Amino acid sequence: MAGARVRRRLALVAGAALLLSPAAAHAHLVTTGLGPVYDGISHLFVSFDDLLPVVAMALLAGLNGPAAGRRALFVLPAAWLLGGAAGVFAGIAPPPAGVTALSFLVLGILTAADRRLSPSIVAACAAALGLAHGFLNGAALAAAGREATGLFGIAGAVFLLVALLAALVVSLRRSGARIAVRVAGSWIAAIGLLLLGWTLSGRG
Repeated sequence: MAGARVRRRLALVAGAALLLSPAAAHAHLVTTGLGPVYDGISHLFVSFDDLLPVVAMALLAGLNGPAAGRRALFVLPAAWLLGGAAGVFAGIAPPPAGVTALSFLVLGILTAADRRLSPSIVAACAAALGLAHGFLNGAALAAAGREATGLFGIAGAVFLLVALLAALVVSLRRSGARIAVRVAGSWIAAIGLLLLGWTLSGRG
């Protein structure tokens, strides 16, 4: 029974990794018909290669307390905008080369480990995540000839998601609830490991 449960979990992680494979990670841009800002908002919530690292960042910030949560809340969207602007000016999206996989892996491991980090380190992680993923988003927008104002929609969605999730995790008091957060981090790390292997094998 336990073996079958483990196999099912591995199959789910492998399936997620295939869906998030770097070859298609930044190829899609959402069109809602409501304008570029709403397109940006929608993009985050349907692009799991951006969504799951943001979720991991919010969980990590929440585990490290209110001060870390507040820093991540403001640093991540600001860095995303800054990176996005740089990507728009660059004009051509370079191959991700494992950027997405590494953000899954690093943030997932830090969340699963639940090591106490200073607010400054959490903010640095948020800045690195925002700059990297923002750059890829901005470059993809420019390459597709889409309006850069879509970045404001993405950054706004990032702000909202981090605010909700980090506040939820900060409010957790029972050890069992914190363990559930750590398990979520371990799953994100597992997906990142599979994605990294996929990239290094030359299939991404």
